[in-house]
Amino acid sequence: MGQLHPFFSDPFLYNTIGTTLWLAIPVTFLSLIIAVPIAFRVRLLRRQRLLTTVLVIPVTLGTVLVAEGLLNYLGPQGWFSRTLMLFGLVDAPLKLTNNYWGVFASLIITGFPFTFLLTLSYVSGIDPALEQAAATHGAKSWQRFRYVLLPLLIPGLAITFCLSFVLAFAVFPSAILLGAPAGPTRVISIAAYQAAFEQYDYSMAAAIAMIMAAVQLAIVVLVLGIRSLFYRGATSGGKG
Repeated sequence: MGQLHPFFSDPFLYNTIGTTLWLAIPVTFLSLIIAVPIAFRVRLLRRQRLLTTVLVIPVTLGTVLVAEGLLNYLGPQGWFSRTLMLFGLVDAPLKLTNNYWGVFASLIITGFPFTFLLTLSYVSGIDPALEQAAATHGAKSWQRFRYVLLPLLIPGLAITFCLSFVLAFAVFPSAILLGAPAGPTRVISIAAYQAAFEQYDYSMAAAIAMIMAAVQLAIVVLVLGIRSLFYRGATSGGKG
């Protein structure tokens, strides 16, 4: 506990909390936004297993392999920049690695399958008869989603957000391989690693690990608290 004061007294250390949150929260939100419509579409397909398998392939590749692939694809001499330059869309290679966006892309690719599978399980658990009944009463597609499906999904989406956030918050290989570990993408896990294995300050490393756990727990409690308020409001009330 004595190392908490040195941590919060050093901007180079405590700023890693904000850096990590600035990566983990947008990645989690975007993964959910992408996963929900895809899950609704997949549940209606005949070859659901095949498409689901394709979507979860990045899980089998591993974070390091995905990062190496993105270095070759998104790097200054990668396929992406060369294709854009070939069609005259850009005049110079885009800088999409060794910065925030490289890490962001890696987290989306590696974290989306997990988010998608959880979302699909919740979406598949909703009785289609509820949506059909709303359609019978004249509700349009967005009305069915807003007033029928979304209230039923909120509890599951909150759990999915929490689990996906914890996964993204622990980012480490991507931040080193695709980011700038001494600059904009110096996340809190890098600070813990440096304290333990470069400075051999194990008490500081333990303190940073405790801070990581506390931040994750705070976000999870906040999201679950919001979910409980929203869910009670969406399901209580009189008839009609």
